[in-house]
Amino acid sequence: MNKVKELTDLTLIEVAAGIKKGTFSSEEVTRHCLTRIDQAQPILNCFISIDQEAAIKGAQKADKKVASGDKLGVLHGVPLAHKDMFYKKGNRSTGGSKIQKDFIPSYTSTVINRLEAAGAISLGGLNMSEFASGPVGQNLHFGDCRNPWNPKHAPGGSSSGSGSAVAGRLVFGALGSDTGGSVRIPAALCGLVGMKGTQGRVSRYGGMPLSFSLDCFGPLTRTVNDCARIFSVIAGPDKMDPTASLTEVDDYEGICGKPIEGIRVGIDLHYGGIEPSPEVASAIDKALEVFKKLGVTIVEVTMPDQDELNALSNVITRSEAATLHKKWLTTRRNEYSPQVRRRIEIGLAIPATRYLEALSLRSHHLSRFNEAVFEKCDALILPTVGEPSPTLSELDIGDSKELPSMLRRLTGYTRPVNYYGLPALSVPAGFSKTGLPLGIQLVGRPFAEQLLFQMGAEFQKLTDHHFQSPDYL
Repeated sequence: MNKVKELTDLTLIEVAAGIKKGTFSSEEVTRHCLTRIDQAQPILNCFISIDQEAAIKGAQKADKKVASGDKLGVLHGVPLAHKDMFYKKGNRSTGGSKIQKDFIPSYTSTVINRLEAAGAISLGGLNMSEFASGPVGQNLHFGDCRNPWNPKHAPGGSSSGSGSAVAGRLVFGALGSDTGGSVRIPAALCGLVGMKGTQGRVSRYGGMPLSFSLDCFGPLTRTVNDCARIFSVIAGPDKMDPTASLTEVDDYEGICGKPIEGIRVGIDLHYGGIEPSPEVASAIDKALEVFKKLGVTIVEVTMPDQDELNALSNVITRSEAATLHKKWLTTRRNEYSPQVRRRIEIGLAIPATRYLEALSLRSHHLSRFNEAVFEKCDALILPTVGEPSPTLSELDIGDSKELPSMLRRLTGYTRPVNYYGLPALSVPAGFSKTGLPLGIQLVGRPFAEQLLFQMGAEFQKLTDHHFQSPDYL
């Protein structure tokens, strides 16, 4: 195994510790990542922009702080990259679109400020579905992003580059956004961990919006512990975002490793009316056996109908996206890809009464869900995506009438969680017969992220899915 691969195969926490101890420098790690990006980009197309010069300068500055004995942040010198929708003052942020291809923000997002304050190095902007609208990873303007486990297959979206870059061992973690599953879907299809926090747990200031009632930001990493570290950095109140929760931030990383004996995990044997593929159902069964070994009690529950919730979530997303894009849909309509334009334009025809109804019913449906699930258990286990990653050619359907069916297949289990506003952690749960990753998600009560990280970390103690790496180079 060559040194490039040895370094890039380390976990985020291992890299941070190695830089702090002087085992290797941030510049050394950063240059190794950039070398691997240079090799992988023609295959995966996971970056929109690569900030090589700025990254090396940032790493050199980080190494000077280590040498001088300065106090170091928990991400000091660690190379990351992020979905190209998190604003950084003076840096281009495209949102994966032609319309914003030259947009230069005048301010920096809270999540990027917090990561930089913790010492992280950014290597560039990652590919994504146009305007974060789409669960696949296709992009007409910057080219399709590809899955490192098999480049003919989709990485999932809309945080496609985030999933592909982390799974491809190009960076040690990445931020994505999740409005209907866009962190968890690429996490599942690329064999990663992805956290969608409780609505409001992470500030959205300075991130490109899609749906102001449903948007969430979260990390994708290789391990649960890595994910907990990044999430602990970005979570918490923010005076720049009045919708950010004032609820105290828990010790997410510290809970990892503590036993989960006695915790009750719910399973709906009918999955809320959306049946997964046999391979995904088998992965769920195997995961339940692992949790039983960890002393967890498995409880059968009956979830509300998921299709009803998907429909209500779609009403909110499309109405709010259409509101945000109304001017461009009038003045720059032909600069959207056909599929994205169709998805957003539908919102213009949704009556205000239907939109307000979908919003007003959220508390009612959350109460129903709590009664059906959380009165009987502490967390729920679900598929993240009900099938292995499809090929990009299978998903090349444009704005045809097959679009709703494709969206249901990919977002059927994730979108309702956004509608409820609940936290969910996707973790790797095995591989298909063709070697493609499968994922499960753990869903908790509001602000139960700490419990989900605790469960996920214990699950990874008895599984090795997260240690597997794709061989695409």
